[in-house]
Amino acid sequence: MRRAVLTTSATVAGVGLLLALKPHHGGLAAASGPSGGGSGGAGSGSATVAPHGSSGASGSSKTSGTGANGTYTGDVVDTRYGPVQVQVTMKRGKLTGVKVLQAPSENGRDRRLAEMSIPRLTQAALAAGNARIDTVSGATYTSEGYIGSLQSALDKAHG
Repeated sequence: MRRAVLTTSATVAGVGLLLALKPHHGGLAAASGPSGGGSGGAGSGSATVAPHGSSGASGSSKTSGTGANGTYTGDVVDTRYGPVQVQVTMKRGKLTGVKVLQAPSENGRDRRLAEMSIPRLTQAALAAGNARIDTVSGATYTSEGYIGSLQSALDKAHG
């Protein structure tokens, strides 16, 4: 009987603490995630692509038979914790570099999550050569924003 009371009390206290947490900020969650991204954290959050004003291609060209060359800027993806945007470098149609132009950085937690997840995402993208990569556990929103922006940059490079 004593264990049941203790367990129930601990559960109620834990639920109370979870309910007392306030969201980072209003944030937005869409019904669908970014296109083309593999998601290791399915159902754990989503991002929407917000079109950026420019075409996104800077100094880029496509040569016949050899694939895309140059740098291509992905769309800004607004996530619950802030915008994410990447720029890719392509050589002969292959992904050779990814540079993060924007990442959530409103507070220390956002910066720590970005510092932890961005290198992993970049390494995975370069290894895969595309945007079909898994999200980083604990940084799902940032991961999905990264994947969405990466896919839009790759679409610009190939389209």
